[in-house]
Amino acid sequence: MAKELERAGLPTSLITPLYTLAEKVGANRIIKGKAIPHPVGDPTISLDEEHKLRLELVSQALQALKTDVKGPTVFND
Repeated sequence: MAKELERAGLPTSLITPLYTLAEKVGANRIIKGKAIPHPVGDPTISLDEEHKLRLELVSQALQALKTDVKGPTVFND
């Protein structure tokens, strides 16, 4: 879906733990998620730490939206 939104002129950031797959299918702005069952969280850490993790992922995704890219790009590599 990210590719279709990009074609329509809407920049997207994809948060996913499957970043290599996202690169192969051509998603433009890719943010590495934490893990497959919890891409934007981690149930093994405290609530404060999880809040910090989620804030960091969303901040990276928003920063990626501001970046002009010519193809698949992983931002928190």
